Amino acid sequence: MDLAGKVAVITGGGSGIGRATAQRLASDGVAAVIADLDPSTGQETVNIIERAGGRAVFIRTDVTLAEQARAMLDTAITKFRRLDILFNNAGVGLSPPGFPRASLEAWRRVLDIDLQAVILGCYLAAPLMERDGGAIINTASMAGLYPYHHDPIYAAAKAGVVNFSYSLSGWAAERKIRVNCICPGIVDTPLVHRLTTERAAAGLQSLLPGKIIQPETIADAVMLLLRDDTLFGRALEIRPSGPRLVDTLGAPGSQRK
Repeated sequence: MDLAGKVAVITGGGSGIGRATAQRLASDGVAAVIADLDPSTGQETVNIIERAGGRAVFIRTDVTLAEQARAMLDTAITKFRRLDILFNNAGVGLSPPGFPRASLEAWRRVLDIDLQAVILGCYLAAPLMERDGGAIINTASMAGLYPYHHDPIYAAAKAGVVNFSYSLSGWAAERKIRVNCICPGIVDTPLVHRLTTERAAAGLQSLLPGKIIQPETIADAVMLLLRDDTLFGRALEIRPSGPRLVDTLGAPGSQRK
C-alpha cells in the first residue's frame, strides 16, 4: 500500500503502541483519527502530530460500544473523506488478583475490549472499505500464540484475535481488505507499567523481561504489514530479537487461502 494520502483510524491512540504508530503513519502522509477513552492523552497525540505537520483528529471512543465505534469510523469519512486503514489496538489486561479470583465484570471487560471490540471494528469497517479496499491490523500478543498462565483471560482474548485475523484471509480476494495481526512481547507502555505496579502492590513477581520492547518497534512492524500488499491473514510476532511471520496450519484436507 502506498500510504501517502491515506486515512487511518487508530484505537488506543492516546499512548504507547497506538501513539507511536499514529506518529509513524502521519509522518508518511496518513491522516489519523485518534480514538481513545482518555481525551487528554488522545488530544496530546493529535497535538504532537499537528506540530510535526501532520493531520489528525481525536474522538473519545469506548470501542466496546457499537454506536461509538461506528462514530469513530464515520469520523474518518466526514473529516478526511475516506477510510483506508484500521488499527484495532486498544487493549487491557486483568489486574490482580487475576483469574479466577477476579470479579466476573473484570474478566469479561478484558474479553470485551481485547477480542469483541476487534471483531466489532472489523465488522463496521468492512462496508466502508470494500469499494476502494483497505488494510486492518489487529493487536494480538505473544500471549495469543503461546500459553500465558499469568493471565489466561488475556491469553484467550489474544488467541481469539490471532485466529480471527487468520480466518479473515479470504477478505483480501473477496473485499480487497487485507487483515493481519501483530503479536508483540512485553512493550514499554503505560498499561504495562500500571499492571506491573499493581502486581508489586499485590506482592506478585514482576513480569518485566530484561529487555523490554519499545512502542516504536511495534510501529515499524505495523508499517511493514501495511506496505506489503502480499501479506494477509498473517500474524507478525515481535520479540526483542526482531519480527517473525507466523502462519497457521490449514484444516485437515484443506489449503490455506
